Amino acid sequence: MGGLKTLFKQTFVYGLATVLPRLLNIILVPLYTSKAVLENTSDYGQVSIIFSYFIICNVILSYGMETAFFRFYNKEKQPKAVLGTSCITILITSLLFLVITLLARDILETLLLIDRKYLTIIIWTLFLDAMVLIPFAWLRATGKPIKYAVIKIANVSLSLSLNLLIFLWLKPQFELQNFWSSLYVPNNEITYIFISNLIASLFTFLILLSVYWQIQWRFDIQLWKRMMRYALPVLISGMAFTINETFDKILLQRLLPSDISESQVGMYAACYKIGVLMTLFTTAFRLGIEPYFFKHFNSIKPQYHYARILEAFVALGTSMLLVVIVGADFIKQILISDAAYWEAMWIVPFILLANLCLGVYHNLSVWYKVTDRTKFGAYFSLSGAVLTLGINFYLIPTIGFKASAIATLIAYSLMMFLSFVFGRKYYPIPYNLKKIGFQILLSVTLAFTYFFNFRENYTVGILMIIVFLLYISYSEKELILRILKIQNANKNFK
Repeated sequence: MGGLKTLFKQTFVYGLATVLPRLLNIILVPLYTSKAVLENTSDYGQVSIIFSYFIICNVILSYGMETAFFRFYNKEKQPKAVLGTSCITILITSLLFLVITLLARDILETLLLIDRKYLTIIIWTLFLDAMVLIPFAWLRATGKPIKYAVIKIANVSLSLSLNLLIFLWLKPQFELQNFWSSLYVPNNEITYIFISNLIASLFTFLILLSVYWQIQWRFDIQLWKRMMRYALPVLISGMAFTINETFDKILLQRLLPSDISESQVGMYAACYKIGVLMTLFTTAFRLGIEPYFFKHFNSIKPQYHYARILEAFVALGTSMLLVVIVGADFIKQILISDAAYWEAMWIVPFILLANLCLGVYHNLSVWYKVTDRTKFGAYFSLSGAVLTLGINFYLIPTIGFKASAIATLIAYSLMMFLSFVFGRKYYPIPYNLKKIGFQILLSVTLAFTYFFNFRENYTVGILMIIVFLLYISYSEKELILRILKIQNANKNFK
């Protein structure tokens, strides 16, 4: 249980580094969806599509090297060689990307349907983001979560501050036609959004540039080959996962009639944000468990601890699922300022459940990560990606954005199931399937019953939450008592 306690501490710090920046970003959603910044759902749809390409390119530019760095930094006798080889590799590929894409902007504009003036900003931002991948991973691997969190939070705080400064102060100055009005160019709101991101990325790069002065500028070709063999399946897995996570917005743009496509993407992307609390929780948990999985692989009975971790995740995740769905219509009033976006509220329970399944999948994935069978992660993600593409291509022309929500849920459910089945064969872990299965079933039943039959009847919703939390308290009382016992023991020791 000492290892579990360490996990919770890591989850809190890395969770803060993940949750707080994204919570700060939430402030931008009501800003962007207000008519004062982006005039309609189509403009927000265009921004969402570009950010989807951002995510895809980030995966390509990292090509699994971040995960490989974690594995080999803890495994190799010369971790400095791992740091140097990783940094040099990322530097070379990032520079190649920068040169090639800047030269090919005209082709990319036609292919991606993105304005050239946005492309230049996007390319430089992607380059700077790639350059800080290994420095951030190094902070995590060397046990510097506070510094990691501070820099992550500072990055988003700067981007947020620039957005607020531009749209809430500078834009009104232009309308007043005063001294400051010359600094604002009208009808360039989307450009200002991406410039804010570029400045924040440059700030982060400059802060972490010192890591590059600490490395040994020696490229170990044999080490690189072994790292790439480990990383390439992670890249495939990452690309497949990105298709599951973001490609739906691109497909909606391509498969729906051009006069409504970007508007539909805008509605879908805005309501998708309501599922951000589940995404934040699963991401924070994943950041905490990855170092724990590798560091405790050789401990006594690691499978027992891995099983307890999943139980804790499911108990917390199913509780959050129900709470967020009950409060979804209240959240939309705060998060999405324009009612024109609310047409897509139907997707919310499906996206929340999909992200819960994804969180379970990340916990189950321990078996192929610690046994160096990362190719299975690629297989599972590819299976989900094929399903995502198939469902979207088949159903989007008929039911629009509903197809994308359904596809996301089915894809993540399949990945979760496949990881569990193959994990039992290659690295058995004693999960309490009856308890976990019943918790998920009860939470989903209550959540979907409320959303589709009792929406905004908060009396019914709160009663459902109380009943479920009482059940969780009863079923997980042993785990809760053991954690409390450890905390009390630490207090007495002090």
